[in-house]
Amino acid sequence: MNAAERSSSAQGPAPGEAEHHSLALVNTEFELPGGPYEGLPDGPAAGRWLRERGLGPVGSVTQAELRRLRLLREATRTIFSAHIAGERPEEQALECFNDALAAAPGVRELAWSVTGPRLAVRERPGTRMEAVLAQLAEDGADLLTGPSAAKLSICGAQGCTRLFIRSHAARRWCSDRCGNRVRAARHYAERERNPR
Repeated sequence: MNAAERSSSAQGPAPGEAEHHSLALVNTEFELPGGPYEGLPDGPAAGRWLRERGLGPVGSVTQAELRRLRLLREATRTIFSAHIAGERPEEQALECFNDALAAAPGVRELAWSVTGPRLAVRERPGTRMEAVLAQLAEDGADLLTGPSAAKLSICGAQGCTRLFIRSHAARRWCSDRCGNRVRAARHYAERERNPR
């Protein structure tokens, strides 16, 4: 276990990850002062992560499925980061994200019967991974268009790239650990400027 992996396990989930699988997916890869962290290093780890998130009885994930999961993660991070910056995301990221949405094995449709409108699901063939990717993309779309969108933030600690949902306006860090690191650095810098 390298320094980034040890630090990641000590970080715990970022605020909002419990409610949004898409945010948890984005945070399976990030930078910390100890180095990069990759939470989906291989198929078995990706399968475990999906099971832990309740995203289906997925066994080991194939290399092709892992590539698709990582591509969706990258696209989602790009889209979330653009939203935070108040910018339009890259077209390639939107296309990847929308492709995942479009691959859903069930599509909701408005149907009309003699009794009036009703919501129906039109099923179509798809793989288990397409269903998982669609679910993750739908969650990301719900996050970006829902009440938490304005609270989506990137950690303010130097060197940390995790995303989180602010629980209050003053929150700037993804974890207490990052906040403590920033406060300790600020205290150390102050002591260096004003030695006793």
